[in-house]
Amino acid sequence: MAVENFIVSARKYRPVTFESVVGQQHITNTLKNAIKNNQLAQAFLFCGPRGVGKTTCARILAKTINCENLQPNGEACGVCGPCISFQNGNSFNIHELDAASNNSVDDIRSLIEQVRIPPQAGRYKIYIIDEVHMLSQAAFNAFLKTLEEPPHYAIFILATTEKHKILPTILSRCQIFDFNRIKVDDMASHLASIAKKEQINYEPDGLHIIAQKADGGLRDALSMFDQIVSFSDGKVTYRTVIDNLNILDYDYYFSIIDSLLKEDTAGTLLLFDEILAKGFDGSHFISGLSEHFRNLLVSKDTNTLKLLEVSEGIKAKYLQQSQASSVSFLLSAMNIANQCDLSYKLSKNQRLQVELALLKMCHLPSAFNMLTAPATEMSASAGQIKKKPDTPELSQSITGKTSNPAPVSSDQPAIDHTAIKTPVTEKEPGKTGSETVVSDKPKPFIPNLHTASTSVKIPSLKELSNASAAEIAEEEDPFIKGDAMEDFTMDSFLKYWSDYAARIKAERNMSLFTIFTANAPTMLEPYRFEVAVANKTQENMFRDEKPSLMNYLRVGLKNFSIEVNTRVDEIKAAKRPYTTTEKYQYMASKNPQLAELKRRFNLDLD
Repeated sequence: MAVENFIVSARKYRPVTFESVVGQQHITNTLKNAIKNNQLAQAFLFCGPRGVGKTTCARILAKTINCENLQPNGEACGVCGPCISFQNGNSFNIHELDAASNNSVDDIRSLIEQVRIPPQAGRYKIYIIDEVHMLSQAAFNAFLKTLEEPPHYAIFILATTEKHKILPTILSRCQIFDFNRIKVDDMASHLASIAKKEQINYEPDGLHIIAQKADGGLRDALSMFDQIVSFSDGKVTYRTVIDNLNILDYDYYFSIIDSLLKEDTAGTLLLFDEILAKGFDGSHFISGLSEHFRNLLVSKDTNTLKLLEVSEGIKAKYLQQSQASSVSFLLSAMNIANQCDLSYKLSKNQRLQVELALLKMCHLPSAFNMLTAPATEMSASAGQIKKKPDTPELSQSITGKTSNPAPVSSDQPAIDHTAIKTPVTEKEPGKTGSETVVSDKPKPFIPNLHTASTSVKIPSLKELSNASAAEIAEEEDPFIKGDAMEDFTMDSFLKYWSDYAARIKAERNMSLFTIFTANAPTMLEPYRFEVAVANKTQENMFRDEKPSLMNYLRVGLKNFSIEVNTRVDEIKAAKRPYTTTEKYQYMASKNPQLAELKRRFNLDLD
């Protein structure tokens, strides 16, 4: 039984026409129009990443140029003599040179000798030089003249993955075409068409994973496709793809986000441990998590939904989870993941880096809830914190009733409860029963004498006034109001100035400390001072520190009229003699006899 030779998909399904090229329509349309209009350049340069169709387009262009029966759409017929000879690999008009292995000046000289021979059949001789950036400097120089003024029948097609290594003199002589990375959707559609031709069962999610893993290169995608087909015995499913290509399942990331939103720290750490147990690296996980946050963020808006390069089934999951995640949470979590990714390689305990990042993300929802709490709740909680344990409390409802009131003692002064105004809801004449207004009429306080006595003591008015006065005295600082005007001496001012400078020195801000110690401040008028600084930089530094300094001086000296300003007093550096002539002139100015000595003995400065 004869065994057929297996041909990999990248060769078997290599495009042979411009229409079959995947994802490069902007280039193929330009080349077809140039052929139809007979406006061919003498040199082309195809640039782009690996596996996007540079060499394939060069071969299709070479075949189409010499086709004897060009089709109306600009494609080669494929049945004429030049087309048949090209397909069989024995065309004498198309020459390919691999510059990676033939990069010497002798190889280029041999090529130049071939260029001088005109074609025996057909109109053009086409030279395809692949990986042209590998040519040596001498080879480039030898190639320049021929590339600038080639014979009318010679066309050069250069291909490279590293355009920046090409000499500018070469670039200026070529028509440059930049190939794009092939989109995930285009690549997945091409893989699906090949699977149908080969009668291979597939899942769209699996083909999308292959297309994403290929990173824009169709040749890589076809190689992975063949590998998956061999591994799964002709069934390309989502599960077989992620198992064979060592890709972390989407479901893990969706589960991680669900645990983060629930603030389930234990579940999050256990999921990460399960991922590590399957052999995945922590760096791979954190980069994938960052990508997942990014996908959730673009799913929040319909305008950015096109940036989501996943299958429809996965896209539905992203849309569902994005609705449960706030933009603030996603941005903060993405920032934490990015910082973890940056510090991962430098850490000695890499697992701890990832776990710490996950724990920070777990506490993001509760942090945002505290920030977005209603103002009434925040003020209520603040009041509870501020309340003193010894302060007597008087509990009274809005209707005037008290909860568990104590019997009124005879030795306490009577409280005029009728003076307490309580908003009362009552009907206004002429209004319907559903319409009410709030009245400020005093409502008498009616104690409930039938309830049991408690240990709660109703404070007297004197106690209430004393407590209020104590709270006011404790909470209000008379110097914060900014109206204190006490006098002080210059010595007192300089003492506080020195104390502040010492505090700056303790903070190790020596540049600012120099400003405070270089020149003592001078008084221009009462409460108004001026300090000299050396330059604009010191002035800016003092301006940044001035609010804190003013607060320190005003509170310490109990005078809020104090004002300190700066004056730039630049010190011009004395010019020092540097050259021999400058040194002689400087010494001669100090001792005129030196000039007479030089003249009498005819001395040189050197």
